[in-house]
Parts: sequence; structure tokens; C-alpha cells
Amino acid sequence: MKKSLVAILVVFILWGCTSDAQGQISDESYEPLVIDPVYEEGAGPVVCLDEAHNNYHTLHGRFLAFGELLRRDGYVVKASKRKFSKHVLARCDILVIANAQLDIELWMEYPYPTPSAFSEEEIYAVQNWVKGGGALLLIADHMPLAGVASDLAASFGVEFNNGFALKKIEDDANPYLAAEIPTIFSLSDGTLAPHPITAGRNSSEVVTSIRSFTGQAFIVPESAQPLMILPDDFISVMPEEPWVYAPATKIIPVGGWL
Repeated sequence: MKKSLVAILVVFILWGCTSDAQGQISDESYEPLVIDPVYEEGAGPVVCLDEAHNNYHTLHGRFLAFGELLRRDGYVVKASKRKFSKHVLARCDILVIANAQLDIELWMEYPYPTPSAFSEEEIYAVQNWVKGGGALLLIADHMPLAGVASDLAASFGVEFNNGFALKKIEDDANPYLAAEIPTIFSLSDGTLAPHPITAGRNSSEVVTSIRSFTGQAFIVPESAQPLMILPDDFISVMPEEPWVYAPATKIIPVGGWL
């Protein structure tokens, strides 16, 4: 049996993505150079990108470059447009869920607490598929995207925080203030952990630092391998409506969380 794997990311992966007045758009000219592919062309594992849950990222949209990079590394990349079941997942070696969302009518109201985008039957199907050797990459950004995926994460022992992970601003008059500023996670200061991802396959693939911003904070079981560890001065701002902060907004310290 293949070793099962669950990976949790809480920030956007924006390979080849840029912005315009309407927000993020894909860079259709992105042509990554992969000098040493992991697999021969089309011979790698099948990567299924979830597109059945109103996902913010799709293969022909904001994850166009994501798919192109994987294809050039030898992976077979497919869109998964049906709700999760044993039958649907059977064709996948790796499942990528990138920022699932609620149905648009419900989503525009920002219901609170944020309901799950996945049914109990779907979560059960994904659990069993991972136990059987499937690899899950679950990507969920800040609130309310964190809340949408929290039930699925919890089924693997991971606690998502439905908030905004931000650097705290020292201001006694406004203790809820925090800044959405880029953060450098580095091996040198311990905020980036030694990991097969950072080590790479050889010296040319070593990663010593990662630049990120916002996202959510989360907690993993002791058996998990951490990667990006939040600095001590970070807090989670937890509004009931996204981006609406006020003195009464709940905040908690999340230094040391992932």
C-alpha cells in the first residue's frame, strides 16, 4: 500500500498569477522551465483538481499555471467536476482542493458560522481514499474559506481557525488592529521547518525562505510535520463578516501555530 499523505496549506499558491482591477487573473503566457522533470511526460501520478465545489481556482482559470507547471514535471493533471465519492476518487493519485466555496446564493450572504462546502458522505469518501494511499493537498485561505473546509480538515485531526492570521500592531487604543503585510518564513530563524519540501531532491531545489501573506492559522496533531510556523507576534482576527473589524472582534494569539 502506498503511504497516505495529507498536506494542508493556508495561503494562496499563485504560480503564474497576476492581478487586474477585477482581482486575480491567470497568466496564460506562463511557460515554466523544468530542467529535470520528476517523471517522463505524461508518466507521473494523476493529479485531480477539485472543481465541483465552486472553487476559487480552476485549471482554466487562476490555476492554469499550476496545471502547466505540474504537466511539465510529468504529472497528469485533470479537472474533477463531480462531488467526491469512491468512484470519482478512484481515478486520482493526488487530490488538490483549492479554496472551495459555498453555492453562490449562500456565499454572498456570508453565513456565520461558516457552513461546510463538503457533505458528510464526501468527507467520509475522502478519508477512506487517503487511508487507501491517496494524497490530499487541501488549500484554504483566510475566513470564510477556512470555515468552508474546516470539517474536512477536522476529519484528519487538523483544526482550522476561521479567521485572518495577521501581524499584531501595538496600539493600546485599538488592540484588534493588525497588518496584512508580507511575511518571510525562513530556515535561519526557525519559522520555516526542515522538510522534504524545503530540502528538494538536490542542492538546486533547496528552499531557504518563503514569502507569504495573510491566510489562516491552524493546529495539527503531534504526528504531523510542520512547514511554515507563525512568528510570536501573530494573532488571528476572527470577525463574523470577512474584513469587517471592530473593537469587539474576537482575536486570539497564534504565534507558533502553522
